[in-house]
Amino acid sequence: MRISARSLGRVVLSLIFAILTPFLHAAEKQRVQVDNYVIQAIVMPQIHQLKAVAQVKFTALDDISIASFQLHNGLRVTGVFDAEGQTLSAERISQDASIRVSLPTGLSKGAASTLIFEYEGTVQSADDSPVPGLKLAYVGDPMTYLLYAGAWFPMVGYGTDRFTSTIGISAPSEYTVIGSGKETTGAMPVIGEDVEAPQAGAKKPGARSGPGKLAVPAGYSTRTFTYSRASFPGTILIGKYDQTKISEGGLDVTVYTSAQNKQFAQAYADTASKEFFFYTSSFGPAFSTKLNVVEIPNDTVPSAWAPEIAAITSRAFTAKVSYRLLANNIAHQWWGTMVSPATRNDWWISDGFARYSEAMYVEHVAGQAGFEEVTKDMAVGALAYISVPLSQVGKLDVFSPEFQSLVTDKGGSILNMLRWVIGDQAFDKTMRNFLAQYAGKPATVNDLEKVAEQASGQQLSWFFVQWLDSTGAPEFKTKYTIYRTQKGFRVVGEIQQDLDLFRMPVELRIDTDGKTETKRIEVSGTDSAFAVETFGKPRKISVDPNNRVLKNSPELQVRTSIVRGQQDVEQGDLTEALKEFQKALDVNKNSSLAHYRIAEVFFLQHNYQSAANAYRESLNGDGEPRWTEVWSHVQLGKIFDLTGQRERASNEYRQALQTNDNTAGALDEARKYLQAPFTPQSAPSGTQ
Repeated sequence: MRISARSLGRVVLSLIFAILTPFLHAAEKQRVQVDNYVIQAIVMPQIHQLKAVAQVKFTALDDISIASFQLHNGLRVTGVFDAEGQTLSAERISQDASIRVSLPTGLSKGAASTLIFEYEGTVQSADDSPVPGLKLAYVGDPMTYLLYAGAWFPMVGYGTDRFTSTIGISAPSEYTVIGSGKETTGAMPVIGEDVEAPQAGAKKPGARSGPGKLAVPAGYSTRTFTYSRASFPGTILIGKYDQTKISEGGLDVTVYTSAQNKQFAQAYADTASKEFFFYTSSFGPAFSTKLNVVEIPNDTVPSAWAPEIAAITSRAFTAKVSYRLLANNIAHQWWGTMVSPATRNDWWISDGFARYSEAMYVEHVAGQAGFEEVTKDMAVGALAYISVPLSQVGKLDVFSPEFQSLVTDKGGSILNMLRWVIGDQAFDKTMRNFLAQYAGKPATVNDLEKVAEQASGQQLSWFFVQWLDSTGAPEFKTKYTIYRTQKGFRVVGEIQQDLDLFRMPVELRIDTDGKTETKRIEVSGTDSAFAVETFGKPRKISVDPNNRVLKNSPELQVRTSIVRGQQDVEQGDLTEALKEFQKALDVNKNSSLAHYRIAEVFFLQHNYQSAANAYRESLNGDGEPRWTEVWSHVQLGKIFDLTGQRERASNEYRQALQTNDNTAGALDEARKYLQAPFTPQSAPSGTQ
């Protein structure tokens, strides 16, 4: 279930970043780099069919005799040709969704070449996806999505190999087609225009309907998208969309929605415009002043991005705008589209930067309190998995929770700490200069370090070594004595933590009867002394009250265990999930959230008595987060309905209504099941 307002953004966004990193787990070293695509594709939604011809211009990164590309397993290659139209041998490797093409004369390192692929197939099921069980490409009605992550064209180096493209899409005329770049209508782009057969009668690409050319069916129209900057323009979205457009300050925003969600389109257009302008003022101009916000079905990823595209699922279009999800997605127009990671070890340059950009926008619209909630969420993700340093994340399976937590949340946390270390002015300069220097290029963490040092005038290798090459985080404690002086009070003490090599500036806040005193303390080693003068009598001493430093605490230990448990549930490992939730209770036996998550597992196992007991424990716990109360009553009502105790069920639904808390539609569910008893068949698909 995903119902906590506090955790919703973190959990949903972790899913986004978990899913949109496919097939990088392949052990084989990348040996080619694609420079440009010219693609012709015909999409037939009614029969779920895709036919395509792709011209791939690439450069060898080593001396090679075989060129390997990823391609969706649902697509069958019918021919591969070289630049002279000569048929080449190709082998399909379904285990890693790849196509390996033999190059008869080989290719030396640094040499460029061209291959032309003809392929077709049914793109409908998640079974053939590059990520088994997850639909990243789908051809159908009323919405078709061909995500870059879905490998619907031959590709290499997902997320790191930047390319230009010209993509022509033919679809039934009643469908709208959305892509990245300059749009033209009419004929398909030309493939192999300079291709000449070596001899009469030799087979040439696209021979079924002419060299490198697909025959467009009657009633179809063609739209071609040309993206001339090296980036990641491989996403195509097709559907029967309603369009809502706004133009403001040179920015053109178009929101594409189903008819059902058109009522929310204007609010999303307005929000997207505000977020785009905020990032422009924070980082500098984007590559494009066109932005398409596009609805995609609920059976795929929660969101996806491409140049000029921010796509979110149908369930995210609500009266209350999912502004954090949208902000993170739009931030990728800068971090990803413009500047991208050079290697998997640098992956947080895209996802971590987008995560922190989201936090910056929350700070802009919701103030310090909202910003602190986001930084707490990031800390939970950053500390959920601490076995691998961020600088070595590339050795992890990119589908693992460890990889996702590190690149997204620890990456965002590092930017938050960098801002604290060098100050707001130098941090803003770092972000702007980093974008300006590496726009249109891949970048490394070393590149970021150099830019930050130039902007701040500080030597920062200690900072990046500490947070990139090490694991874990300190847990701060204080030991102090208060002395009365002629002018007030003097607090003398130590900040203590357990990491011997740790070094960071840390804020110390002393709440008094009068003015609150704050002091920046340079913490180095396990014990760091401080002395602070106050006028009023000290009442409370806090270390890092504004969460500027990634640190451990009992509260975070509870939340990280719960996050790990939720990820185990998502992967179907309920036994491990229960162990993680129990770890949370070992730290805080009154955690309402931990009890609630345990109840969820028992409910999934149809162990209704244990589930009911755990929901009651949640109601008797610390009440954090607040939504656990209303949803515990709703879930208890469902249990009583399932066990034939209608009167007791109705009583629970009425108690849910008395909370007046409609988090994730809890009150709507309570009213629904007051009218008719809950049954497994009546459960809505998008609940909790």
